[in-house]
Amino acid sequence: MILFWAGLLAVTTSLYVLLDGFDLGVGILFAFADEPNRRKMLSAISPVWDGNETWLVLTGTILFGAFPAAYAALLSTFYLALVLMLCALILRGVAFEFRYKARGFRWFWDLGFAGGSLVATFVQGMTIGALVEGLPMENGHYVGGALGWLSPFAVLCGVGLVLGYSLLGAGWLVRKCEDPIRAFAYRMLPILTVGVLVFLACAFVASLVMHLELMQRWLERPYLLVFPLVGAVATWGLLRSVKQRDDFGPFRFSALIFMAAFGTLAVSFWPFMIPFVLTVEQAASPPSSLAFMFWGAGLFVMPLTLIYTTMVYRLFRGKVVEVHYD
Repeated sequence: MILFWAGLLAVTTSLYVLLDGFDLGVGILFAFADEPNRRKMLSAISPVWDGNETWLVLTGTILFGAFPAAYAALLSTFYLALVLMLCALILRGVAFEFRYKARGFRWFWDLGFAGGSLVATFVQGMTIGALVEGLPMENGHYVGGALGWLSPFAVLCGVGLVLGYSLLGAGWLVRKCEDPIRAFAYRMLPILTVGVLVFLACAFVASLVMHLELMQRWLERPYLLVFPLVGAVATWGLLRSVKQRDDFGPFRFSALIFMAAFGTLAVSFWPFMIPFVLTVEQAASPPSSLAFMFWGAGLFVMPLTLIYTTMVYRLFRGKVVEVHYD
């Protein structure tokens, strides 16, 4: 049962990263577009953006119910960061709706939408960087202070995720939009791809210099190299699809790059829930609680959410022909 919930947590987290990642990326790129193109960009994500955030809620719910020790440790560690991220997501959501009626202050809501997307993404990247670097913990409790997790490496990862989500967003815009926003996205894709590669190189060098425990895992588990190889092949496919103007290729290959990175971290961390201080078994709820959750959330809520998400994406597939968002 522990493996079931750990696997489900990996699925919900990866779905959140991919689905909310591309609409956060569109929000970041939104700052570089003019008003007519901004309406097209919002139309490209308006049917799905709020549903995408459902996977963040499900991820938090699984952590709370199935792995309460990890939930408590992460919440106490990243309390300020999570509050900032939630405020940014709320501002982004409010701005998305309010700019519809705003006239004189539309610029304010535009700034809120782009800024909220940027801040939420940056904070998510910093928390991932802090986890990779390692948290100061004793007996399962964080002892590093309110901002003890904040470091140059965490900031570097925040920048990296901004570039990565923007890459996903550009891939989505190519898939959903026609000229001129499609042309804008095609111009951004090579730039963002190079930016992501530079970030990965910097993060790798920093990890070696800092002697992070994560690198020791790579020496112990050489099969982990399969993930960078998948990422390299996906990068080649991404650039090739951009060159050939294949509208479906950039998003698929960008998503594959993200899955390769996610798989690298997940396998490198295993069996730790919080690297390298709290294992999955130590963080898990009692077997009776996990079994109780299975008959509700595991058997009905998760499949229904997945079916709903699939139906929405199928219903709104294809290019955005008319701008429904004024």
